[in-house]
Amino acid sequence: MIYVFLATGFEDIEAIAPVDIMRRAGLPVQTVSITGNKIVQSAHGVGIMADLLLPDVDFGEAEMLVLPGGLPGSTNLDACQPLTKAIKQHFEEGGAIAAICAAPLVFGHLGLLEGRRATCYPGVDSKLKGATYTAALVEQDGNIITGKGPAAAFEFGYTIVDYFLGEGASMPLRQGMIYAEL
Repeated sequence: MIYVFLATGFEDIEAIAPVDIMRRAGLPVQTVSITGNKIVQSAHGVGIMADLLLPDVDFGEAEMLVLPGGLPGSTNLDACQPLTKAIKQHFEEGGAIAAICAAPLVFGHLGLLEGRRATCYPGVDSKLKGATYTAALVEQDGNIITGKGPAAAFEFGYTIVDYFLGEGASMPLRQGMIYAEL
């Protein structure tokens, strides 16, 4: 299962576009509210209903943990100790993680980016402790995927699809969604 965690103030497109792309690809993905309520308010005031609440997540079946960015969404994710503890354990057991925009700061604070290439929203790179900041739209280094910001949301989703289904697996989606024409 791929879990996408939603905190109050998440960046709308960075959550919804990757979830849409992963579901189109047939990947098992569920959204998770860390707020205690299934309805989570985005950074732009859009209420989104999550599939699960954080206490209901079975981290034992997690294949990837995904963090959308935005502010204050990213800092709210970082402040959620049950989530950060689960991320650290999942990663230390070899699990995959992904974050976009400001959310890679969570991985930086946990020390998970040491010696890894990563990208994030400009100005957040100082919080990517130990990472080699690339400023790429999307960066994959082994089992870590990071995205730069809202404009990277589609590429971020396609990269997750390729991570699970193989390089180039996202091409039919890119074509069907007219993304390949950009």
